[in-house]
Amino acid sequence: MIILGLNAHHADASACLLVNGVLVAAVEEERFTRIKHYSGFPIQAVDYCLQHAGVSLYDIDHLVVGRDPNAKFKEKMAFFVKAPSQLLKKYFYDRFINAKDLKTIDKVLMAHFKCDKPKFKIHNIEHHRSHLASAFYPSPFDKAALLSLDGSGDFSTAMRGIGDGNKIEVLDSVNFPNSIGIFYSALTQYLGFMHYGDEYKVMGLAPYGKPIYKDVLSKVLYPTNDGWFKLNTQYLRSPHEGYVTYSDTFQPIIPVLYNQNLVELLGKNREPSGPVTQFEMDIAASVQAVTQDVIFHVATELYHKTKLDNLCLAGGVAQNSVANGKILANTPFKNLYIPSAGHDAGISMGAAFYASHHILDSPRQAPIYSAYTGPSFTNDAIMDVLEKNGVAYKYIPDDLLLDKIADTLIAGGVVGWFTGRAEFGPRALGGRSILMDPRRTDAKEILNKKIKRRESFRPFAPSILKEYVSEYFEITDDVPFMEKVFPIKEEKRALIPAVTHADGSGRLQTVDKNVSPRYYNLIDTFRKKTGIPILLNTSFNENEPIVNTPQEALDCYLRTSMDMLVLENCVIQRN
Repeated sequence: MIILGLNAHHADASACLLVNGVLVAAVEEERFTRIKHYSGFPIQAVDYCLQHAGVSLYDIDHLVVGRDPNAKFKEKMAFFVKAPSQLLKKYFYDRFINAKDLKTIDKVLMAHFKCDKPKFKIHNIEHHRSHLASAFYPSPFDKAALLSLDGSGDFSTAMRGIGDGNKIEVLDSVNFPNSIGIFYSALTQYLGFMHYGDEYKVMGLAPYGKPIYKDVLSKVLYPTNDGWFKLNTQYLRSPHEGYVTYSDTFQPIIPVLYNQNLVELLGKNREPSGPVTQFEMDIAASVQAVTQDVIFHVATELYHKTKLDNLCLAGGVAQNSVANGKILANTPFKNLYIPSAGHDAGISMGAAFYASHHILDSPRQAPIYSAYTGPSFTNDAIMDVLEKNGVAYKYIPDDLLLDKIADTLIAGGVVGWFTGRAEFGPRALGGRSILMDPRRTDAKEILNKKIKRRESFRPFAPSILKEYVSEYFEITDDVPFMEKVFPIKEEKRALIPAVTHADGSGRLQTVDKNVSPRYYNLIDTFRKKTGIPILLNTSFNENEPIVNTPQEALDCYLRTSMDMLVLENCVIQRN
């Protein structure tokens, strides 16, 4: 049985393919269009998935879309009729166009693939059910509590449930506009970070401040007695005006979400070009503190409802790795699983799994600890690209290559590392990474000068060999997708300053030799030379989606000051 899952006409459009219940391919459309958070139809992602599996549209048994326009119909209508008359017409028009796009997905595929009579059956799976499924079915748990938290999708902003074997039971949910994600986005804008997806900048800024405005911000978002939360919309633009729009190039655009009431509550907002002062740092710390407390409150109530030790978490808020690293210490849960694409790109995977297991009752497969589900390229294909570009390179076998890379890193070099299949999700996990020596105190400055050109307060992450986590971190856990932040042991911080954040923490990725053997061997080679089982790992990009092809990796290398580019076994190095 072959199932094609889609997140379409929504931010972070993506596609995935299941063959007999096994995830064989998954990728975001932005990797092909080169438009961050692309929100159109993921046709190139579908192309890749089918080509990788060697199948055609005629072979697809089930087409599953992670959106259900009919979900919460009554709640939507009750919300719409409260809109001012001048906004009501626009709202219905926007929703009509979006629903129409969703209903023509099969026709778009049929036209693209010139397939007039496909056999697939179409399923529409509610946004947050797809999030729950994306976290539960790939997890190692037979039974678990499920939690989805994000901005909004299908008129829900959060959902709780229970996963048991093949089935998911939804317990309760929260309706738009009450939203943790909207709260965090509004304060992100207040701090002067205006682009869709800039929330991680607030998370990076927070450790430099103190949460002295926590009580004030608790007037905007606060926990409720039913185990959920309330967003006080008097500090935001009217939700009837809409919170997300899309450009002609399908890039998500968020209008200014906060209003003058928030400015009067907190003080003057930062302009995007203005300096970041201690005030902004303290606001960021307070936003993070309020958000964490609400997450812990919601999760704790879920535990009391389910009495289960295992928690599966997804949704855009599940990308808050700082909060994730504190959940087990602040709730009764004992185990936590978060997928590699916890954000909206994971909707395609979750929808497909929901159809496979909950609807079709197919048996679950092995837990997923690998995010390598995207495109890969052979050495021959890479050499063809390099020769067409007239670039001099050397082919070096692995037994010599890893030593050469480690020596370059030890000498202070910045290395672009392109190997195997691309990762599914927002993190580079050793497939499309830029690497540096974590022992350097000047690593952040070098990276920002040569490549990244990003804010100085944003940290870089450590990839650590799985066996050494307990030596370097105060909490020992498997973190395959770089989805949690843990405190680094105080005596180790001076050894790895490049990946130690201002509060002594690190957003780690545990590297398993059975999941990432080549990346593991590279880090182990570095360990044998330095005694440090860690590399600084950041995404292979420069203010763009993570590179997807050898040409894109080469282009990034040529327009930056990267010292070495490694494309499988092909090496380019500046003098």
